[in-house]
Amino acid sequence: MSIRTPQKYIYYALQLYSSGLSLRKTSQRLFPIIKRNHVSIWNWILSYKPHKILQKKKKVMEFIIDETLLKVSNEYVWLWVAIEPIDKIILGIRISVERSMLIAERFIHELSTTYGKQSVSTDGGAWYPQACKFLKLEHHLHSTFEKGIIERTIQYIKDRTESFDDYFPCRKYNCKLEHVMNWLNLFVYMHNKMIVESMVK
Repeated sequence: MSIRTPQKYIYYALQLYSSGLSLRKTSQRLFPIIKRNHVSIWNWILSYKPHKILQKKKKVMEFIIDETLLKVSNEYVWLWVAIEPIDKIILGIRISVERSMLIAERFIHELSTTYGKQSVSTDGGAWYPQACKFLKLEHHLHSTFEKGIIERTIQYIKDRTESFDDYFPCRKYNCKLEHVMNWLNLFVYMHNKMIVESMVK
């Protein structure tokens, strides 16, 4: 008979993992209060689905957007990330198997629906100006500041997602990558939560 883990310990484990600890080190940190192995922690990560990444009332000045390749098992997918320039909060994420104007347009449209129409800052990839023109949004190239904060954010995410391939490669046939999005949603939720909490202290 399996013993259900209290929610407060699951939440604590998610905090530890999202702040930089590996799965095994998270398990070791939990050991004094509850014994759970790294597989259990990984299952918590996969099953955790926050309903909201950020409240819609967040005032946004612009969307700083970029995309990068993310490795999942032996395949690569595109990771799209949008942040805002003041608090560096992640406004949205998306993964796709290809990179195109249509996908860029859908991603930016979702951001506009949630946060209102804002100007869009990108690295100048050909798919962005076309998408912004279709959505009737102002588009401009990253400033040095904007380029720096979006690149740091993406590199931080990539550093934390290496465990997908190193520990739990995907073996599902025709996988829909739901487990990847679950992890990314968790990461974004915890990342933004820590930023918001630090601002109110």
